[in-house]
Amino acid sequence: MSFSSPLVLVTGSAGHLGKALMLSLDSYGYKPIGIDILESSTTTVVGSVYDAEFISSLFTKYKFEYVIHAATLHKPHVGTHSKLEFVKTNVEGTLVLLEESAKAEKNNVKTFVYVSTTSAFGSVLVTKEGEPTSWIHEGCVGKGMPKNVYGVTKEAAEGLCWLVISKGGMGVVVLRTARFFPEGDDSFEGELDDDNLKVLELAYRRVDIADVVGVCVCAMKRGGGGGQEGFWGRYVISAPTPFVRDEDEKDLGESDKVGDVLGRRVKGVKEAFEGKGWGFLKRLDRVYDSSLAERELGWKAEYTFERAVENVRNGKEWKSELSLEVGKLGYHSYNSGVYTKRD
Repeated sequence: MSFSSPLVLVTGSAGHLGKALMLSLDSYGYKPIGIDILESSTTTVVGSVYDAEFISSLFTKYKFEYVIHAATLHKPHVGTHSKLEFVKTNVEGTLVLLEESAKAEKNNVKTFVYVSTTSAFGSVLVTKEGEPTSWIHEGCVGKGMPKNVYGVTKEAAEGLCWLVISKGGMGVVVLRTARFFPEGDDSFEGELDDDNLKVLELAYRRVDIADVVGVCVCAMKRGGGGGQEGFWGRYVISAPTPFVRDEDEKDLGESDKVGDVLGRRVKGVKEAFEGKGWGFLKRLDRVYDSSLAERELGWKAEYTFERAVENVRNGKEWKSELSLEVGKLGYHSYNSGVYTKRD
């Protein structure tokens, strides 16, 4: 099947990021083909990533130049799905896609983009009160133990990405993304107003979904492919933090200093928050550092904490139009608390 624009296979097209990619890639000059286990307005073909026959038929029908693998069982599914189901979707499904993408005689995949998660950092993310805030960057890979089967399977899939790329050929880029979902945070439920918390998270552990789409595009271009060795990269993806590690990590780990630190880093933040009746978290256990992705992928986040503060102060919407369009989708059959499926 022939198309004028480069074809991109998008997995998980009925989910938050998959939907965002399907709605946006045309504007970047790509033609997305979306797959998911659910029918949706952004799903081209219904099927599972771990169905090898189904995946093979797709690569026979379409000449994909890029793959963005966003389909996954998420943290909310830990309570509803077995460990075996996590392994089938997150590990086996990734291997099926990687091996099909790597068959050079059958297709021309240049770059495989694997959307992973900062949850794969595991225990290194958590610090106790009084300890310096944990600064999370690419050098922290392998220093913490995953906290649940979600983190275990995402980290295992990253390893499979490396095994495939080590054989040469296409490029592979792993993106350990911070939270971008619109649902509330179950671990802070009731502590702060939802918008209050999400804006605050942009300073240390959140990224707007429009910026995740943007970094996926940068990753596709950077991967290149076609060489004997291929490109390999793994990156932390979060909105750029206003904090300075050497000067702020100690204060951020202590109680009731987050507002003061932000006040000296971002002009007008206290006034903007006070105007909304908002507050600050008592302390931060981690700060994500996405500067390597900016340098090596040429990615620049548009929806920063500073921009959000300015918009809040001026009574404007702080989220991207794309995040509003994607909306709250829930997590397929998951049906509990803040993660309840939306119809």
